[in-house]
Amino acid sequence: MRVKDLGKVQGWRENVLVGTGIVTGLAGTGDSPANRATRQALSNVLSQFNLTVPPEQVNSRNVAVVVVSASLPAFARAGDTLDVSVTSSGDARSLLGGSLLLTSLRAPNGRIYALAQGPLSIGGHRYDANGNVVQKNHPTAGSIPNGATVEVGMPGPVGAPSSVTFVLHEPDYTTAARVVAAINAQIAPGLARARDASGIEIDIPELLQQDPVAFLARVESVGVEPDRRARVVINERTGTVVAGGDVRISPIAISHGDLKISVATQTSVSQPAYLGRTGPGVGTAVVSNSLLDVDEATGVGFVKGVGTVADLVQSLARMKTSTRDVISILRAIKAAGALHGELIVQ
Repeated sequence: MRVKDLGKVQGWRENVLVGTGIVTGLAGTGDSPANRATRQALSNVLSQFNLTVPPEQVNSRNVAVVVVSASLPAFARAGDTLDVSVTSSGDARSLLGGSLLLTSLRAPNGRIYALAQGPLSIGGHRYDANGNVVQKNHPTAGSIPNGATVEVGMPGPVGAPSSVTFVLHEPDYTTAARVVAAINAQIAPGLARARDASGIEIDIPELLQQDPVAFLARVESVGVEPDRRARVVINERTGTVVAGGDVRISPIAISHGDLKISVATQTSVSQPAYLGRTGPGVGTAVVSNSLLDVDEATGVGFVKGVGTVADLVQSLARMKTSTRDVISILRAIKAAGALHGELIVQ
Protein backbone atom coordinates (compact mmCIF):
# COMPACT_ATOMS: atom_id res chain seq x y z
CA MET A 1 0.00 0.00 0.00
CA ARG A 2 1.03 3.60 -0.52
CA VAL A 3 1.95 5.68 2.49
CA LYS A 4 -0.87 8.13 1.65
CA ASP A 5 -3.41 5.31 2.15
CA LEU A 6 -2.17 4.63 5.69
CA GLY A 7 -2.55 8.09 7.23
CA LYS A 8 -2.20 11.81 6.74
CA VAL A 9 0.07 14.71 7.57
CA GLN A 10 -0.62 16.16 10.99
CA GLY A 11 -2.79 19.27 10.75
CA TRP A 12 -4.83 18.10 7.76
CA ARG A 13 -8.34 17.96 9.20
CA GLU A 14 -11.82 19.29 8.61
CA ASN A 15 -13.25 22.10 10.70
CA VAL A 16 -16.88 22.19 11.83
CA LEU A 17 -19.04 25.21 11.00
CA VAL A 18 -22.50 25.85 12.43
CA GLY A 19 -25.13 28.55 12.28
CA THR A 20 -28.80 29.29 12.88
CA GLY A 21 -31.07 30.37 10.04
CA ILE A 22 -34.63 30.56 8.75
CA VAL A 23 -36.30 28.41 6.11
CA THR A 24 -39.13 30.14 4.26
CA GLY A 25 -41.68 29.11 1.63
CA LEU A 26 -43.21 26.22 3.57
CA ALA A 27 -46.81 25.29 2.81
CA GLY A 28 -48.15 25.68 6.33
CA THR A 29 -45.80 23.04 7.75
CA GLY A 30 -43.43 25.38 9.56
CA ASP A 31 -43.13 26.27 13.23
CA SER A 32 -46.30 27.09 15.12
CA PRO A 33 -46.96 30.65 16.37
CA ALA A 34 -46.27 29.41 19.89
CA ASN A 35 -42.56 29.12 19.03
CA ARG A 36 -41.00 32.34 20.38
CA ALA A 37 -37.65 31.73 18.67
CA THR A 38 -39.30 31.67 15.25
CA ARG A 39 -41.25 34.86 15.87
CA GLN A 40 -38.16 36.69 17.15
CA ALA A 41 -35.96 35.46 14.30
CA LEU A 42 -38.46 36.50 11.62
CA SER A 43 -38.88 39.89 13.29
CA ASN A 44 -35.11 40.39 13.26
CA VAL A 45 -34.92 39.54 9.56
CA LEU A 46 -37.71 41.97 8.64
CA SER A 47 -36.08 44.74 10.67
CA GLN A 48 -33.03 44.57 8.39
CA PHE A 49 -35.26 45.69 5.52
CA ASN A 50 -36.80 48.59 7.43
CA LEU A 51 -39.92 46.61 8.34
CA THR A 52 -40.79 46.93 12.01
CA VAL A 53 -42.96 44.03 13.09
CA PRO A 54 -43.07 43.17 16.80
CA PRO A 55 -42.49 39.47 17.53
CA GLU A 56 -45.93 39.27 19.15
CA GLN A 57 -47.58 40.11 15.81
CA VAL A 58 -45.75 37.47 13.79
CA ASN A 59 -48.23 34.71 12.99
CA SER A 60 -47.08 32.43 10.17
CA ARG A 61 -46.55 28.72 9.67
CA ASN A 62 -44.59 29.16 6.46
CA VAL A 63 -41.25 29.67 8.21
CA ALA A 64 -39.09 27.48 10.46
CA VAL A 65 -35.97 28.04 12.53
CA VAL A 66 -33.21 25.60 11.55
CA VAL A 67 -29.66 24.69 12.50
CA VAL A 68 -27.21 24.77 9.59
CA SER A 69 -23.92 22.87 9.67
CA ALA A 70 -21.05 22.23 7.27
CA SER A 71 -17.46 20.97 7.26
CA LEU A 72 -14.63 23.23 6.15
CA PRO A 73 -11.88 21.04 4.65
CA ALA A 74 -8.19 21.68 4.95
CA PHE A 75 -6.71 24.06 2.38
CA ALA A 76 -10.15 25.53 1.59
CA ARG A 77 -9.93 28.86 -0.23
CA ALA A 78 -12.30 31.76 -0.58
CA GLY A 79 -14.91 31.02 -3.25
CA ASP A 80 -15.02 27.26 -2.69
CA THR A 81 -18.45 25.69 -2.14
CA LEU A 82 -19.49 23.36 0.67
CA ASP A 83 -22.36 20.94 1.19
CA VAL A 84 -24.75 22.07 3.90
CA SER A 85 -26.95 20.08 6.30
CA VAL A 86 -30.17 21.70 7.57
CA THR A 87 -32.21 20.38 10.50
CA SER A 88 -35.30 21.81 12.14
CA SER A 89 -34.91 23.10 15.70
CA GLY A 90 -38.58 23.96 16.30
CA ASP A 91 -41.88 22.15 15.93
CA ALA A 92 -42.10 22.27 12.13
CA ARG A 93 -43.81 19.28 10.55
CA SER A 94 -41.89 19.37 7.26
CA LEU A 95 -39.24 21.42 5.46
CA LEU A 96 -40.33 20.24 2.01
CA GLY A 97 -40.29 23.04 -0.56
CA GLY A 98 -38.49 25.53 1.67
CA SER A 99 -35.49 27.76 0.95
CA LEU A 100 -32.81 28.77 3.41
CA LEU A 101 -32.24 32.47 3.86
CA LEU A 102 -28.70 33.83 3.94
CA THR A 103 -27.05 32.26 7.01
CA SER A 104 -23.57 32.83 8.37
CA LEU A 105 -21.59 29.75 9.42
CA ARG A 106 -19.20 30.20 12.30
CA ALA A 107 -16.30 28.21 13.69
CA PRO A 108 -15.85 27.53 17.43
CA ASN A 109 -13.72 30.67 17.64
CA GLY A 110 -16.79 32.74 16.66
CA ARG A 111 -15.40 33.82 13.27
CA ILE A 112 -17.54 33.62 10.13
CA TYR A 113 -15.96 31.40 7.46
CA ALA A 114 -18.85 30.70 5.05
CA LEU A 115 -22.32 31.88 4.01
CA ALA A 116 -25.14 29.44 3.19
CA GLN A 117 -28.30 29.96 1.15
CA GLY A 118 -30.52 28.08 -1.29
CA PRO A 119 -33.43 25.65 -1.74
CA LEU A 120 -33.51 22.53 0.41
CA SER A 121 -33.34 18.97 -0.87
CA ILE A 122 -35.53 16.75 1.32
CA GLY A 123 -35.37 12.98 1.11
CA GLY A 124 -38.88 12.50 2.44
CA HIS A 125 -42.35 13.97 2.82
CA ARG A 126 -45.22 14.32 5.26
CA TYR A 127 -48.84 14.97 4.37
CA ASP A 128 -51.77 15.00 6.77
CA ALA A 129 -55.48 15.64 6.34
CA ASN A 130 -58.40 14.96 8.65
CA GLY A 131 -56.22 13.07 11.10
CA ASN A 132 -54.60 10.87 8.41
CA VAL A 133 -50.80 11.14 8.19
CA VAL A 134 -48.52 9.81 5.44
CA GLN A 135 -44.82 10.22 6.16
CA LYS A 136 -41.64 8.99 4.47
CA ASN A 137 -38.18 9.22 6.05
CA HIS A 138 -37.46 12.42 8.01
CA PRO A 139 -38.96 15.51 6.36
CA THR A 140 -37.54 17.82 9.06
CA ALA A 141 -33.93 17.34 7.87
CA GLY A 142 -32.46 18.18 4.49
CA SER A 143 -29.36 19.31 2.66
CA ILE A 144 -28.20 21.90 0.15
CA PRO A 145 -25.51 20.58 -2.22
CA ASN A 146 -22.87 23.27 -2.73
CA GLY A 147 -25.12 25.56 -0.70
CA ALA A 148 -22.38 27.44 1.18
CA THR A 149 -19.62 29.67 -0.16
CA VAL A 150 -16.33 30.00 1.69
CA GLU A 151 -15.59 33.61 2.55
CA VAL A 152 -12.39 33.09 4.54
CA GLY A 153 -9.97 30.32 3.55
CA MET A 154 -7.92 28.20 5.88
CA PRO A 155 -4.49 29.73 6.58
CA GLY A 156 -1.52 27.82 5.26
CA PRO A 157 1.78 27.17 7.05
CA VAL A 158 3.88 30.23 7.75
CA GLY A 159 7.38 29.96 6.30
CA ALA A 160 9.10 26.91 4.87
CA PRO A 161 8.66 23.86 7.12
CA SER A 162 11.76 21.87 7.96
CA SER A 163 9.84 18.73 8.96
CA VAL A 164 6.35 17.24 8.97
CA THR A 165 4.66 14.63 11.14
CA PHE A 166 2.84 11.78 9.44
CA VAL A 167 0.01 10.27 11.51
CA LEU A 168 -1.24 6.71 10.91
CA HIS A 169 -4.99 6.08 10.79
CA GLU A 170 -4.53 3.00 12.97
CA PRO A 171 -1.63 3.25 15.44
CA ASP A 172 0.66 0.23 15.22
CA TYR A 173 4.32 -0.09 16.13
CA THR A 174 5.08 -2.64 13.42
CA THR A 175 3.49 -0.56 10.68
CA ALA A 176 5.22 2.60 11.91
CA ALA A 177 8.61 0.83 11.83
CA ARG A 178 7.95 -0.42 8.30
CA VAL A 179 6.97 3.07 7.10
CA VAL A 180 10.19 4.52 8.55
CA ALA A 181 12.29 1.80 6.92
CA ALA A 182 10.59 2.26 3.53
CA ILE A 183 11.00 6.06 3.49
CA ASN A 184 14.66 5.86 4.51
CA ALA A 185 15.32 3.15 1.91
CA GLN A 186 13.42 4.63 -1.06
CA ILE A 187 14.10 8.37 -0.58
CA ALA A 188 17.13 9.06 1.62
CA PRO A 189 18.61 7.51 4.78
CA GLY A 190 17.86 9.14 8.10
CA LEU A 191 14.87 11.24 6.96
CA ALA A 192 12.17 9.44 8.94
CA ARG A 193 11.95 8.30 12.54
CA ALA A 194 9.01 7.00 14.53
CA ARG A 195 8.08 8.92 17.69
CA ASP A 196 5.42 6.45 18.77
CA ALA A 197 2.94 3.95 17.31
CA SER A 198 1.09 6.71 15.44
CA GLY A 199 3.43 9.65 14.69
CA ILE A 200 6.33 9.52 12.24
CA GLU A 201 8.52 12.60 11.96
CA ILE A 202 9.95 13.22 8.49
CA ASP A 203 12.67 15.79 7.83
CA ILE A 204 12.44 17.80 4.61
CA PRO A 205 15.82 18.18 2.86
CA GLU A 206 17.11 21.73 2.83
CA LEU A 207 17.05 21.89 -0.97
CA LEU A 208 13.34 20.97 -1.00
CA GLN A 209 12.12 23.13 1.89
CA GLN A 210 11.02 25.83 -0.57
CA ASP A 211 9.05 23.22 -2.51
CA PRO A 212 7.62 20.82 0.10
CA VAL A 213 4.80 19.71 -2.20
CA ALA A 214 7.13 17.75 -4.47
CA PHE A 215 8.83 16.12 -1.50
CA LEU A 216 5.53 15.12 0.16
CA ALA A 217 4.31 13.72 -3.16
CA ARG A 218 7.34 11.39 -3.18
CA VAL A 219 6.68 10.38 0.41
CA GLU A 220 3.03 9.58 -0.29
CA SER A 221 3.98 7.29 -3.19
CA VAL A 222 6.32 5.12 -1.11
CA GLY A 223 5.10 1.51 -0.99
CA VAL A 224 4.73 -0.19 2.41
CA GLU A 225 3.32 -3.54 3.50
CA PRO A 226 1.34 -2.69 6.66
CA ASP A 227 0.87 -5.10 9.50
CA ARG A 228 -2.69 -6.28 10.03
CA ARG A 229 -4.27 -6.93 13.38
CA ALA A 230 -6.23 -10.10 14.03
CA ARG A 231 -9.81 -8.88 14.32
CA VAL A 232 -13.28 -10.37 14.10
CA VAL A 233 -16.11 -7.84 13.70
CA ILE A 234 -19.65 -8.91 14.59
CA ASN A 235 -22.80 -6.90 13.97
CA GLU A 236 -25.58 -8.50 15.97
CA ARG A 237 -28.28 -6.26 14.51
CA THR A 238 -27.69 -7.36 10.92
CA GLY A 239 -26.14 -10.76 11.62
CA THR A 240 -22.89 -9.89 9.83
CA VAL A 241 -19.54 -11.54 10.64
CA VAL A 242 -16.33 -10.22 9.08
CA ALA A 243 -12.99 -11.80 9.98
CA GLY A 244 -9.52 -11.81 8.54
CA GLY A 245 -8.55 -15.06 6.89
CA ASP A 246 -5.54 -15.46 9.20
CA VAL A 247 -7.26 -15.09 12.58
CA ARG A 248 -6.16 -18.21 14.44
CA ILE A 249 -8.08 -20.42 16.85
CA SER A 250 -6.80 -23.15 19.16
CA PRO A 251 -8.07 -26.75 19.10
CA ILE A 252 -11.60 -26.69 20.50
CA ALA A 253 -14.70 -28.86 20.75
CA ILE A 254 -18.02 -27.19 19.94
CA SER A 255 -21.40 -28.46 21.08
CA HIS A 256 -24.28 -26.23 20.10
CA GLY A 257 -27.87 -27.30 20.73
CA ASP A 258 -31.21 -25.81 19.83
CA LEU A 259 -34.21 -26.67 21.98
CA LYS A 260 -37.58 -25.97 20.39
CA ILE A 261 -40.79 -26.24 22.40
CA SER A 262 -44.21 -25.76 20.84
CA VAL A 263 -47.50 -25.73 22.71
CA ALA A 264 -50.80 -26.14 20.83
CA THR A 265 -54.10 -25.69 22.64
CA GLN A 266 -57.35 -27.14 21.29
CA THR A 267 -60.64 -25.95 22.73
CA SER A 268 -63.80 -28.09 22.47
CA VAL A 269 -67.30 -27.89 23.84
CA SER A 270 -68.82 -30.70 25.92
CA GLN A 271 -72.59 -30.72 25.33
CA PRO A 272 -74.76 -33.14 27.36
CA ALA A 273 -77.13 -35.44 25.49
CA TYR A 274 -80.86 -34.69 25.37
CA LEU A 275 -82.55 -35.37 28.60
CA GLY A 276 -86.21 -34.99 29.41
CA ARG A 277 -85.46 -33.41 32.70
CA THR A 278 -82.07 -32.01 33.69
CA GLY A 279 -80.84 -31.16 37.12
CA PRO A 280 -79.68 -27.68 38.15
CA GLY A 281 -75.96 -28.67 37.78
CA VAL A 282 -76.17 -29.91 34.18
CA GLY A 283 -74.91 -27.54 31.47
CA THR A 284 -72.46 -26.92 28.61
CA ALA A 285 -68.72 -27.08 29.49
CA VAL A 286 -65.70 -25.76 27.60
CA VAL A 287 -62.72 -28.16 27.63
CA SER A 288 -59.16 -27.20 26.61
CA ASN A 289 -56.59 -29.82 25.60
CA SER A 290 -52.90 -28.79 25.32
CA LEU A 291 -50.40 -30.63 23.12
CA LEU A 292 -46.72 -30.18 24.07
CA ASP A 293 -44.02 -30.93 21.48
CA VAL A 294 -40.29 -30.77 22.26
CA ASP A 295 -37.68 -30.95 19.49
CA GLU A 296 -33.99 -30.78 20.33
CA ALA A 297 -31.39 -30.64 17.55
CA THR A 298 -27.76 -30.82 18.63
CA GLY A 299 -24.63 -30.42 16.55
CA VAL A 300 -21.17 -31.40 17.79
CA GLY A 301 -17.98 -30.45 15.99
CA PHE A 302 -14.25 -30.77 16.66
CA VAL A 303 -11.49 -28.63 15.19
CA LYS A 304 -8.26 -30.56 14.84
CA GLY A 305 -4.95 -28.80 15.12
CA VAL A 306 -4.71 -25.03 14.85
CA GLY A 307 -7.20 -23.55 12.38
CA THR A 308 -8.56 -20.18 11.41
CA VAL A 309 -11.88 -18.44 11.84
CA ALA A 310 -12.43 -18.75 8.09
CA ASP A 311 -12.11 -22.56 8.30
CA LEU A 312 -14.51 -22.65 11.24
CA VAL A 313 -17.12 -20.50 9.51
CA GLN A 314 -16.93 -22.68 6.39
CA SER A 315 -17.42 -25.81 8.49
CA LEU A 316 -20.41 -24.31 10.26
CA ALA A 317 -21.88 -23.21 6.92
CA ARG A 318 -21.68 -26.79 5.63
CA MET A 319 -23.61 -27.83 8.74
CA LYS A 320 -26.26 -25.23 7.78
CA THR A 321 -25.68 -23.24 10.95
CA SER A 322 -27.47 -19.90 11.00
CA THR A 323 -25.56 -16.64 11.22
CA ARG A 324 -26.98 -15.91 14.67
CA ASP A 325 -25.64 -19.24 15.92
CA VAL A 326 -22.24 -18.53 14.35
CA ILE A 327 -22.09 -15.25 16.29
CA SER A 328 -22.92 -17.06 19.54
CA ILE A 329 -20.25 -19.68 18.85
CA LEU A 330 -17.57 -17.07 18.14
CA ARG A 331 -18.39 -15.18 21.34
CA ALA A 332 -18.18 -18.43 23.30
CA ILE A 333 -14.82 -19.27 21.68
CA LYS A 334 -13.49 -15.83 22.66
CA ALA A 335 -14.71 -16.32 26.22
CA ALA A 336 -12.93 -19.69 26.32
CA GLY A 337 -9.65 -18.03 25.31
CA ALA A 338 -9.31 -20.00 22.07
CA LEU A 339 -9.78 -17.06 19.69
CA HIS A 340 -6.40 -15.36 19.16
CA GLY A 341 -7.61 -11.97 18.03
CA GLU A 342 -9.74 -9.00 18.93
CA LEU A 343 -13.49 -9.56 18.93
CA ILE A 344 -15.46 -6.38 18.13
CA VAL A 345 -19.21 -6.49 18.72
CA GLN A 346 -21.16 -3.63 17.11
